[in-house]
Amino acid sequence: MSTLPQIELEHATGQAAVLLTETKKNMGAIPNMAKTMASSPALLKGYLGLSGALAGGVLPAAVRERLALATAEYNQCTYCLSAHTMLGRKVAKLDADELERARHADSADEHVAALLTLSDTIARGRGTIDETVLKAAREAGVTNAEIGEVIGNLALNILTNYFNIVADTDNEFPVVQPHRHD
Repeated sequence: MSTLPQIELEHATGQAAVLLTETKKNMGAIPNMAKTMASSPALLKGYLGLSGALAGGVLPAAVRERLALATAEYNQCTYCLSAHTMLGRKVAKLDADELERARHADSADEHVAALLTLSDTIARGRGTIDETVLKAAREAGVTNAEIGEVIGNLALNILTNYFNIVADTDNEFPVVQPHRHD
């Protein structure tokens, strides 16, 4: 049971109502995470703004979904693993092998693997990375714009992971459990 209430569109007022209406228009539905974030319209607005900005960047949806899976796996967020597995399969058209590899910050595509390694290294180092990591990413063809967006997506994914873990958001997606990290 969620530790924060979900605000349904029909009960929302003010900025929460505006943001939930916008979410429904843009996504076709309102995910439970957005309904739960609506308790803080500032948070929901920030999430939607950053998510929308990054969706218009250089990293395609298939890469962003893989980045989300790697971060959700690292942070052990069942809600985000479930949501991004479904989105990765249905929207980004990733196969089961690529979805599983992404959870381990890996890909069969060398360029995507470099992006995932960079993101994972930044997360594990809490922002500190060795210069050899950036050098390896650049050698794999990673651009400055991609480096910036990897960091932006990491921040977005940490935000949603931590939020959903703390809120214990009700999961409306087919459940995908994190692998155990002992």
